[in-house]
Amino acid sequence: MMPLTFADKGKSYEIKRVGGSQDTKKHLEDLGFVSGSLVSVISDVSGNLIVNVKDSRIAINRDLASKIYV
Repeated sequence: MMPLTFADKGKSYEIKRVGGSQDTKKHLEDLGFVSGSLVSVISDVSGNLIVNVKDSRIAINRDLASKIYV
């Protein structure tokens, strides 16, 4: 298990766990980052990640991405 920040671009991963405070977990779950979902990193721009989760492209900062474990 590793944080999403270490994921290879273009490869799909299953989300194993979402960490952080209750507010952070709720926010990430509202965006579609839930255990069992597939996620892939599309690009890494200036520390921000653009990811594909549940057929949506979402930009998240490195701090939030480090709380998503794949």
